[in-house]
Amino acid sequence: MLSLRVGHRLPYSMSDSNTTDFTNPSTFVLLGVPSLEEAYVWISIPFCAMYAIAVLGNVTTLFMVKREPSLHKPMYYFLSMLAATDLVLSTSILPKTLSIFWFNSREISFSACLTQMFFLHCFTVIESGIFVAMAFDRYVAICHPLRHSTILTNRMMAKIGLAVVLRGGVLVLPFSLLAQRWPYCRTNVIAHSYCRHIAVVTLACADIQVSSYYSIFVLFFVISLDLLFIALSYSHILRALFSLPSKEAWLKAFGTCSSHLCAFLVFYIPDVFSTVIHRFCHNVPLHVLILIDNVHFLLPPMLHPIIYGMRTKKIRDMLLRVFTLKRS
Repeated sequence: MLSLRVGHRLPYSMSDSNTTDFTNPSTFVLLGVPSLEEAYVWISIPFCAMYAIAVLGNVTTLFMVKREPSLHKPMYYFLSMLAATDLVLSTSILPKTLSIFWFNSREISFSACLTQMFFLHCFTVIESGIFVAMAFDRYVAICHPLRHSTILTNRMMAKIGLAVVLRGGVLVLPFSLLAQRWPYCRTNVIAHSYCRHIAVVTLACADIQVSSYYSIFVLFFVISLDLLFIALSYSHILRALFSLPSKEAWLKAFGTCSSHLCAFLVFYIPDVFSTVIHRFCHNVPLHVLILIDNVHFLLPPMLHPIIYGMRTKKIRDMLLRVFTLKRS
């Protein structure tokens, strides 16, 4: 168990803090977005707007699926799981980021930092698993429509949901356990606005190759496995679509997949872009990297409800009905 003792309070300058000696701080200091401190209020406006849209959209999605019996189907259950995951993801980072922007509240306790790290990475893996489950649902609906209700029963849905959550928890838990083991003896200043795994463990004065290699393993394991399953599902879906007799039938069947494909791309493209920037673009300023990281965790939760609201007829009809009742 990591022994926690309060060390010297460090200034927020990385260059100064690197010369300070202490052992295992009870708190970390989040750097925020360096060199943009004077623009914090302006930066917080789009961040706050994106978060508000994300919360409103995802809460509305959950409310509609719960309230409307016609939406009690596998596709909308998975959509509810996606909405709940997006709420956790955006809420795990933005309140603390806004507290830095508005109140200069940079301190975060060691346990809170590890908790934030766990939820952030765990629910990222869970969300990726939900997209795999949604692709499987579309595969069954299009390739085996007569068996859809017998294959994706409530019992099967519960098993899939549990498997997705357990996979995320099991894969990500070692991040926090390993980070808890390392001694931190040079600086407690995290060069980020939230407790990103690699930003925390690089502060340890120990050989962190285990943490580094394991994070790379999880990244490639999750991405490669999930993309493989999604690609296989859609290869079968496309084969079934091309066998349909008319263009109208093709468009109608493909329309049921378009929302999933858009939401999938909105989730993966910013994630891949952020990963590539971090791994290969070493000349990018730190504040640009931090802003990209924050936006890539806020953009999908904001856009997913909009995508499903625009592309799914039942959700559009439900929204129109709700607003009509409120006006009358």
